[in-house]
Amino acid sequence: MLNNSFSLPIRVYYQDTDAGGVVYHSTYLNFMERARYEWLRELEFNVNSLIEIHKILFMVRSLEIEYFKPAVLDDLLNVTVAVAEIGRSRITLSQGILCNHVKLVSATIHVVCVGAEKLKPVSIPGPLREKIGKFA
Repeated sequence: MLNNSFSLPIRVYYQDTDAGGVVYHSTYLNFMERARYEWLRELEFNVNSLIEIHKILFMVRSLEIEYFKPAVLDDLLNVTVAVAEIGRSRITLSQGILCNHVKLVSATIHVVCVGAEKLKPVSIPGPLREKIGKFA
């Protein structure tokens, strides 16, 4: 976990696993999305305020993910979010999923700030940029 990272505990439920009790590979993306959502809340910017007040959304442009070890039913995971880089309209995030301090998954997520109506790239609003910068 990086010094300026946000961490969200997530329990693995039955619905997250296959018949053998192992977490589906795509479920890790859901866990990371949930952590990014809660990270924005921690910054005092929930998704509704981004849409209604700032008229923006964040969309995943690309991601790279590596799986090291599987999570299983009833594991308590820590899903981390850290800012690797911030540009005019994009943010590169490093995300990890750990269980008992063991790295299970690592990902680099590139998100782009887009206008809520036209879905075209726009500048990240100043107040949000300032708060995100504290995580960089």
